[in-house]
Amino acid sequence: MMIAQTQFYEAKLAYEMDPADLFEGLQKGEDLIPLDTRKAVGYQREHIPGAMNLPHRLMSPENTNHLDRSKTYVCYCDGIGCNASTKGSLKMTRLGFKVKELIGGIEWWKFDGYATEGSHASNGTEIKCVC
Repeated sequence: MMIAQTQFYEAKLAYEMDPADLFEGLQKGEDLIPLDTRKAVGYQREHIPGAMNLPHRLMSPENTNHLDRSKTYVCYCDGIGCNASTKGSLKMTRLGFKVKELIGGIEWWKFDGYATEGSHASNGTEIKCVC
């Protein structure tokens, strides 16, 4: 089945965002939750401020039942060489959550100049919610 090119891009943008989109949304107080889908060691080393860690391999109905289903979870991983965010996005969607995937992961987050938290945090522009 062929779809129009405009439909393809509209669908793509409905399910992913880039670091600037996420940063702006967090600044504005939108209902976005950054979700680090890597192993806990990666999260502890460095993560997007305000992110929660839920490795894609551990996602299940039991360990997601406490999560707010009115929020949009923005799944991310290391970057373009990692597919944990895609796997996490698929699992979270199958579990009934609203999900977007962060293109470029934490590497592009840092490349765009945004700060991270963790034992190896990097300096950069910090999120200041204007909500």
